[in-house]
Amino acid sequence: MSIFLAKFWGWYLILFFVVLSFNPRRIKQIFKDLHDEKFLIVTSSIAVIVGLLNILIHNVWEFSWKLIPTLIGWFALFEGAALFTFPRQTVTRLNYINVKYVQVIYMLLFLVGIFLLNIAYNIVPY
Repeated sequence: MSIFLAKFWGWYLILFFVVLSFNPRRIKQIFKDLHDEKFLIVTSSIAVIVGLLNILIHNVWEFSWKLIPTLIGWFALFEGAALFTFPRQTVTRLNYINVKYVQVIYMLLFLVGIFLLNIAYNIVPY
């Protein structure tokens, strides 16, 4: 299951990075859409479901690469629950973080995606 999640999250993070790199207006659109309640409910529900499924099938707390998919699952669960429970405060916090650290966050997501894919496919042995 760890290898499957390394592949899933690795590809997801790489695709997320590529799409947002080639279409930066999409980032602004997502944050604009977070003010729409219907979009917010759907987004937060999906985040909770993905986070819960990830945690239920892979809740590994060992100090290795296997911790990364676990942390992603917990992050998705907490962000989804926060968006659902405290929408205004969470959107405000996400806007602040996005404006301040957008390039750092996306580069880190890209590097984590590359790392997970390297683990899953053993491209560069370490």
